[in-house]
Amino acid sequence: MKPESGQLEGLSMSIQIYGFWRSIASFRVRVALRLKGLPFEEIPIDILSGEQFETGYEAVNVERVVPTFIHDGHSVFQSLAIIEYLEDIQPQPRLIPQDPKERAYARSLALMTIADAHPLVVPRVRNHLAKTFGADAKAIEGWGKHWTIEGLATYERLLARRAPSPFALGAEPGLADICIAGHVVTAQYVKLGLNDFPAVAKLAEHCFKLPAFATSHPFEQPGYKAAKAAR
Repeated sequence: MKPESGQLEGLSMSIQIYGFWRSIASFRVRVALRLKGLPFEEIPIDILSGEQFETGYEAVNVERVVPTFIHDGHSVFQSLAIIEYLEDIQPQPRLIPQDPKERAYARSLALMTIADAHPLVVPRVRNHLAKTFGADAKAIEGWGKHWTIEGLATYERLLARRAPSPFALGAEPGLADICIAGHVVTAQYVKLGLNDFPAVAKLAEHCFKLPAFATSHPFEQPGYKAAKAAR
C-alpha cells in the first residue's frame, strides 16, 4: 500500500503501521494519523487467521496484537499510547486537550472502550470462550452484543450530561471522538442499531462526515474489499 499524502509542516518522518482492516484499535490509529495529516504505510496482519502468532510478527510485537506503530525505526504499541505519541511529535491539530480537567475527561471517554468494552470482544477472547468454555457461535455473538451495548449505554449517559458541540469536547474532533466512533463500528460488526443511543449516533454521524474518519472505516480498507470480492 502506498503511503498517504499529508502536510508534514517541515516534519520529516517515516511511519508504518502493522494493522488489520477489521481491527478497531488500528482504526483509531488511522484516524489519528489522518487528522494529524501524517502520511503512513499500513502493513496488513491477518489477526483472524492467526498471522499475529507467526514468528516474523512476534519479533515486531511480543504481545502479538495490532496495531504496531513504527516511526523512524522506533516501535510503539497500544492505540492510546500511539495517539499520545503522535500528540507529542505533531502537536497540531490537538487531539488531547491541554487543560488538565479536559484532558482527564477525554482520556476517561477513550478508556471506556479501550480498557473496558473493546478488550472483551477481540478475537483472542472469542476464541478462548469457544475453546475453554465450549461457547458456540450464538453464545459468542450474544457476548459481543452484551458488552457493546454496555459501552454504548455508558457513552449515551455521559453525552446526555455533557452534550457534544458538535464533538465530545467541542468544535474539533479528538481522542474521545475517535474512540466513540470506533465503538460504533464495533456495534456495526455485531449488527446493533443506535436507535436507543441517539446522542452517540449523532456524534458518530458528525465524525464519519469527516474524511479522516470515513476513509479509516474498516469497510473502506483494501483488506475488507479484497475479502468481500473473494466471497
